Amino acid sequence: MAEARIDKWMWASRIFKTRTIAAEACKKGRISINGSQVKPARMVKPGDVIQVRKPPVTYSFKVLQAIERRVGAKLVPEIMENVTTPDQYELLEMSKISGFVGRARGTGRPTKKDRRSMDDFITPEYLPGEDDFDFDFDFDGADE
Repeated sequence: MAEARIDKWMWASRIFKTRTIAAEACKKGRISINGSQVKPARMVKPGDVIQVRKPPVTYSFKVLQAIERRVGAKLVPEIMENVTTPDQYELLEMSKISGFVGRARGTGRPTKKDRRSMDDFITPEYLPGEDDFDFDFDFDGADE
C-alpha cells in the first residue's frame, strides 16, 4: 500500500501553496488525521480523513491516492475527495457577511471621511432614549 508524507501530500494535492506552509500548519496543530494532530513527517495512506483548520472553517479531505509529486488541478479529484460538511461552509459565508462593510480588498485603512460615511450608514436615525418627543404624561404616580 502506497504512503506519503502529510506535508508533501497536502502540497501535491494543492491544499497548500507550498510545502513549507503545509509543514508549518502541521507544527501549529492545524492538521489532524482521523482526529489526532500530526507532525509533518506523518505518513498518510488511502482511506485516511484529514482535517485542515483554516479559521473559521475546518476542511475535511479523504485520501484516495498517496502521492508526493504535485499534479495539475484537473487531476486533484483522483487524489482526494472533499468531505467537508455543509455547516462549515455556512460558517465561511457568515464570516464573509459579518466582515468589513463594502470595502475592496487591498485598499488599506478607511480615511476619516470613509469611516464617517460608514458610521452614518450603520447608525440608525432614531436611537431609543433621545428626547425627540414631548409627551404629556405624568410619571410621578399621582392620579388626577
